[in-house]
Amino acid sequence: MIEVLSFDLDGTLVDTGGEIAGAVNDTLRDFALAPRAQAEIEALIGAGTRELMRRLLARVDPRQRLHEPAVLRRFEQHYAAHAGGAAQPYPGCVATLRQLRAADVRLACVTNKEQRHAQRVLDATALAPYFELLVGGDTLAWKKPDARVLRHVVAALGSRPAHAAHVGDSQTDLAVARNAGVADWAVPWGYNAGTPIAQAQPTRLFDSFAAIAAAVLAPSAVPVRRAAGLH
Repeated sequence: MIEVLSFDLDGTLVDTGGEIAGAVNDTLRDFALAPRAQAEIEALIGAGTRELMRRLLARVDPRQRLHEPAVLRRFEQHYAAHAGGAAQPYPGCVATLRQLRAADVRLACVTNKEQRHAQRVLDATALAPYFELLVGGDTLAWKKPDARVLRHVVAALGSRPAHAAHVGDSQTDLAVARNAGVADWAVPWGYNAGTPIAQAQPTRLFDSFAAIAAAVLAPSAVPVRRAAGLH
């Protein structure tokens, strides 16, 4: 029985690729660098926005002519302005969160995005009220895929790993769940560096939010497609 269900944010609950790309490209323009394609930027999502900018900067400025702290400060300014502005919950997200909360499932949002930005996205998309706990990449001393992140979440919500699941779109999400002894669930939309998440063999791969709710609320009655390679 699942008592605690945690969700990744970017690429799982909400599509934030456009606003992240907007902040990145505004920053690049400020330093006279050419903008990058949104797909390239989305492939770097997963370790937090500052780390994304660091990785991209290593590509666009390999000689390190720019002062990284200055670029990161400018990026922080741009992303603070963009965060939540274009984010959209994926289809079925709101209805499923509402259904789970009505059934007294304890919900958390666990992301590597900095907490202040994550909170802004949740507020802007009206998802914040559904979550009892938000853990950002800078909330704790660790971030995904460190097992202590989900262990903290499960303990804070009064349960045990055997009664918890984490839903994400990336290998980082699967890794943190496996490391913490939590069920590793995945959705096929999102980013995951452009690689289908099925290749990472999640225990359960859901094609819709409704299927996630059904699996939690009536697990014995719901057929769930397993990822390729699992039997």
